[in-house]
Amino acid sequence: MTPTISVSGLTRRYRGHVALDDVTVDIEDGTITGLLGRNGAGKTTFLRIVAAQEFPSAGEVRVLGASPSENDAVLRRMVLVREDQTYPDIKVKHVLRAASWFHPNWSDELADTLLGAFDLPAGRAVKKLSRGMRSAVGIVVGLAARAEVTLFDEPYAGLDAVARQIFYDYLLADYAEHPRTILLSTHLINEVADLLERVVMIDRGRVVLDADADTVRGAATAVSGPAPAVEAFAAGRLTRERRELAAHASVVVASPLTGGDRAWARELNLTLTPLSLQQVVVHASAGAPGEQTERPGA
Repeated sequence: MTPTISVSGLTRRYRGHVALDDVTVDIEDGTITGLLGRNGAGKTTFLRIVAAQEFPSAGEVRVLGASPSENDAVLRRMVLVREDQTYPDIKVKHVLRAASWFHPNWSDELADTLLGAFDLPAGRAVKKLSRGMRSAVGIVVGLAARAEVTLFDEPYAGLDAVARQIFYDYLLADYAEHPRTILLSTHLINEVADLLERVVMIDRGRVVLDADADTVRGAATAVSGPAPAVEAFAAGRLTRERRELAAHASVVVASPLTGGDRAWARELNLTLTPLSLQQVVVHASAGAPGEQTERPGA
C-alpha cells in the first residue's frame, strides 16, 4: 500500500542553519501519528514542506502519491492548522464559510457543533478573540474540513486543559466515524498519548524515533531496588540514568522485558515501573539528560 505521506532524504537548509537533515519517513493511511520533538527540532518546517507552504533544499515529498507542490488536486485534500495561524480581518463565521469552499469534505454540522463546544461567537471578528479562541477557530477548521490529510502543528496555544480535552475528544470521535490520516505535532505528549497509533520524533532535524506507539510504550522500564540486585539485573543490557543512594539503586533498562525477566526481577525484590510515552520520547532525544550507555555484552 502506498503511504499517504512519503518523505525521502528531505533536507531544508537556511543560511547558517540546517532545519531538516536527510529525513526519511512514511506515514500510513488512516492513522493518528504524533510528530514529537522539542521546540526548534524541525517539526514546523517538516509540516510546512509536506503542505507545500515551503520548499525543500533536497529530497522528495509525496502526498497521496504525488508531489504536493502547486498541485491543487492534492492540496484540496489536505489541511494544515498552525499554532501561529493568521486570519484576515473577518468574522469567525466568514472564516468557516471560506474554509468550506476549499475542502470538499467540509461538514457544516461539525463546524456548528464545535462552535458550541468551544463557546465561539460566530459573529465576532477574529482579531477581537483571545489567543485561546483564535486557536479554537483553527481547530474547528482543521476538524470540520475532514481532509484526507490533516496536519495540526501545536494547534492549542492559549487553550486551557478543558478546551484541549474537548479538542482531543472530538478529534478521536470524528476520526472514528470519518477515518483520515492525521499528523499531530505536539509537546504535550502525556495528554495525547492515548490518541496516538504511531510516533515520529525529530531531534535537531533528524528522525530519532519512528515506531508504533504501543511498541514505544513498552520500550523502557525503570528498575529499582537493592544496589547489588539492580547491578545483576542490568548487566548486559542497554541502560540509562543509573543512580545510587546508599544501598539503593535505580536504572532505566532501554529494551523490552520478557516474562522471564519479570520473574527474575521478582526473585531479586526489584520494582519495575514502565516508562510513559513521554518519558521514552525524552530519553530518545539526543540531548536528553542521562546519556545512553551500553554495558559490556549488550
